[in-house]
Amino acid sequence: MADATAQAPRSWGQTLAMYRKPIMLAMLVLGFASGLPLMMVFSKLSFWLRDAGIDRTTIGFFYWVTLSYTLKPLWAPVVDRVPIPFLTSALGKRRSWMILAIVGTMAGLALIAFTDPAEGLLLTAFGAFILSYSGATLDISIDAWRIESAPRDKQANMAAAYVLGYRGAIMFSGFGLAISEWTNWTVSFLAMAATMGICAILILFMKEPHHAYREPDTQSFGKRVADSVIEPFKQFWDRLGHWIVPVFLLVAFYRLSDFTMGVMASPLYSDMGFDRAIVGGIQSGPGVISTIAGGFLGGLVAYRYGVLRAMVLGALITFLTNAAFAYLAATGDSESVGLLAVVISADNVAAGFVGTAFIAYLSSLTDPLNAATQYALLSSLYALICKFIAGFSGAMTDVIGYTSFFLVTASYALPMAGLIMFIMMRGSDAARGVRDLEKQETS
Repeated sequence: MADATAQAPRSWGQTLAMYRKPIMLAMLVLGFASGLPLMMVFSKLSFWLRDAGIDRTTIGFFYWVTLSYTLKPLWAPVVDRVPIPFLTSALGKRRSWMILAIVGTMAGLALIAFTDPAEGLLLTAFGAFILSYSGATLDISIDAWRIESAPRDKQANMAAAYVLGYRGAIMFSGFGLAISEWTNWTVSFLAMAATMGICAILILFMKEPHHAYREPDTQSFGKRVADSVIEPFKQFWDRLGHWIVPVFLLVAFYRLSDFTMGVMASPLYSDMGFDRAIVGGIQSGPGVISTIAGGFLGGLVAYRYGVLRAMVLGALITFLTNAAFAYLAATGDSESVGLLAVVISADNVAAGFVGTAFIAYLSSLTDPLNAATQYALLSSLYALICKFIAGFSGAMTDVIGYTSFFLVTASYALPMAGLIMFIMMRGSDAARGVRDLEKQETS
């Protein structure tokens, strides 16, 4: 059976025209708003803590606050179904939760800004907690807005715009680091809070998407709570049937190569003797450009040829770019700056390409009635499993060495390519991300 995610191939003119629509500009803003809180709590806060003399073990424990991004399915049903007094009636379901979450990120950033980690670390941790969980809630509402604002065949383009905005947040968070050098950390975190406030204002000008109709709920409160949690997960089984096993295996392990390889990339650079300034320059310059290019390329290919075909190509690209790290480890040295730049840039192209196609596939598996909950479940499934396995990357490298390690991580991509092709040829419409409504429209 052909890949039904690809209808008739579109011209390149039609494909590129998608990025000129206002909704793509909105997606850029939302991608930026999604990325900034995570970068500030994960990267810049750690820098400040070390500046304040906090030991590395304690700084490592601060990473646990980012588990909010993995645990978000626990409260995604609330975002999907519970209206916010006054805000929801004025702004709509998705925008109201975005605004509330952004206010939370601003409060977290402001609280961190006025703390002194050296004197009151607990208060700093509380600010990081607010920032992280507000950022995760913002992600839930943004994912739901994206899924509801565009049809399935446009999701790859939406994902590409999201990736560009997210990468813009990574670059802008670096500007926050510069502000802390020019002034102090308080001004830096307050500037980031003000930036999130600007994002909130821009959201007011965005269009609230159409929501799937839900029958009025007359059940008891306890029954409504149970249904809010159970129904979204039961829907996966109802729609996918026995195909839920290969689909969930694909979701869980498709990004495994990226996660496991990424843990050992920086230690490789250090052990090979590369200057940190050179590595940082490549990552923040050509690396970011390559990720953006890869994201848009992934969106173009998925939109023109179908999401599953793009995912197969992404798996093959991942195999080659992971193997390139093995080549660098086997043949390179601290003078191989050109080879390093090529390897990092190629890896970032692959990451952008794969990330865009993968987001589009996850979006196609969700039901509009429970978009926030189901997308949060899928994204957390792969993040939790891949992060757990990636934790053993260092032990594996100690045993087999860098070259063999990167060859092993490259090999993870091949069974995923085979699984995608199996789903393309034999899978049900639901497993391939085709909804009943779309089949009716194209029949």
